[in-house]
Amino acid sequence: MKKFFIIALFLFISNASFAQLFSGESVVNQPNIDNARWSWGYFLGFNSYDFDFDYIDYNPDPVTGQDFRIGTRTGFNVGLVGNLKLHNNLDLRLEPGVNFNTRDFQALKADESTYREISATYVHIPLLLKFNANRLNNFRPFVTGGLSTSINLSSNENNPDDNSAGQFRMKTNTYYYEIGFGIDLYLYYFKLTPSIRGVFAINDELVRDEDPNSIYTGNVDSMSSRAVFINFTFQ
Repeated sequence: MKKFFIIALFLFISNASFAQLFSGESVVNQPNIDNARWSWGYFLGFNSYDFDFDYIDYNPDPVTGQDFRIGTRTGFNVGLVGNLKLHNNLDLRLEPGVNFNTRDFQALKADESTYREISATYVHIPLLLKFNANRLNNFRPFVTGGLSTSINLSSNENNPDDNSAGQFRMKTNTYYYEIGFGIDLYLYYFKLTPSIRGVFAINDELVRDEDPNSIYTGNVDSMSSRAVFINFTFQ
């Protein structure tokens, strides 16, 4: 599903770009929309979250080469955009939003069932720099990067039960760095911005089980989220 959305986004951007480059289009939509110092909008999109593990003693399952099996699913993003124009080719953006996602988790070195469904609702707040190319007809490519933080409303961090009672626990607050690219498409009534962004957690998110030899947490030095966001912004 994630690959499908990435391919669809690439085809959409390519089609719009080549159509304007070679069609000889002369009508410029929204010619003054980028002149405002402040601008606002909203976004809708998709996400796919995964985990990255570092181990105390790396001794993976001999068949799979892993200690854990993580299944990713496609989630949903929604939020607002505040844009401050710093320069003709540089913007500062605040994009607070809510992300909904579910991951499948399973420890492989065990006889008993170890499957966990990890559902998360994140309040995600990124502060990004957007480096814009010069506008060409009705499109403008850009790259973006910055830092962000999130609050995991489903973390179970303060739950006294751990994996021995079927509860997988994560820390509530997480910090990330982000990098991505996209294109501004200037339509007749508004500006549409498809973008794709990689999101990488900086801190360890795992809350350890009480048992120091737990198959879920005992050998984990750190566990951090990583994600792909595909957003469509309307301004």
